[in-house]
Amino acid sequence: MTPVVRPYDPDSDAEELYRCKLAFERGLGEHTGDDEKAAVYERKLTDAYRDRWLDWVERCVDDDERCVTVAAEQSAREPPGSDSARSVAAGCDEDVVGYVFVLPERLAMIWDAAVINELYVAPEHRGTGVADELVAAAFDLAEDQDLPLDRVVLDVDPANERARAFYDRHGFDGWGEMVARPLDRPGSRD
Repeated sequence: MTPVVRPYDPDSDAEELYRCKLAFERGLGEHTGDDEKAAVYERKLTDAYRDRWLDWVERCVDDDERCVTVAAEQSAREPPGSDSARSVAAGCDEDVVGYVFVLPERLAMIWDAAVINELYVAPEHRGTGVADELVAAAFDLAEDQDLPLDRVVLDVDPANERARAFYDRHGFDGWGEMVARPLDRPGSRD
């Protein structure tokens, strides 16, 4: 079954969205860095982080429900004989297989543009067009935002060749380079 792309529903999608978020974070740590980077990403994935992240997602969705768009497919858990069209429409028994998270317009000044904060598609759905649909939803939202610069930006690891090729195909060009420095605060785990 082809996944349905629709706005995130905090009441029914939170656990599935966070399951994808975990895969997103672990993928960043494991596939775009060394063991140290993977360990840093893994250490942050606590229950407290989960709660803070889902609360933040909900605040962003309160600004504009399109800030988080999910790709969901009928779950294999569907009971025999159920009306799958009704189940999908009602958000029942669905697995979230991907999402795009665009920051709300009030945060556009962060990078003076629309910001794709995260884009994730489960490995078994990559190359199927799901990511294209999610990016199209992000562009639709960005076009409705009042932006300082008419751009959509995101951070992509230069070592992630698959992601770079995907974004190149969607017309993204290099635009600066991000650098980072850990904070020197007591108890910092990084």
